[in-house]
Amino acid sequence: MRAKIALEEKGVKREDREEDLFGGKSELLLNSNPIHQKVPVLLHNGKPICESTIIVGYIDEVWPSSEPLLPTCPYARAQAWFLADFIDKKVGVSLMLYKQITYTSP
Repeated sequence: MRAKIALEEKGVKREDREEDLFGGKSELLLNSNPIHQKVPVLLHNGKPICESTIIVGYIDEVWPSSEPLLPTCPYARAQAWFLADFIDKKVGVSLMLYKQITYTSP
């Protein structure tokens, strides 16, 4: 969800693909994230970026034309990453979303 929101904020056109994580993972997912074999995965120019917090940082750097998603102050940015990690480990476990986000260049 975090990656999808970041793409929306930056106005990036994308293609979303649903992933059936219980009935067998697709070859695309297994090839894109062979270590963890989980979503989300951002495919940009044919290269996979995995893990939502990493994807958000990547989106912020690759599409800098609009307002930054993260604070520019290193301390404030570290606090944002801390809160994201806390949500992932304490809250996010019960709120998992099963969606793969794929960006395809025009």
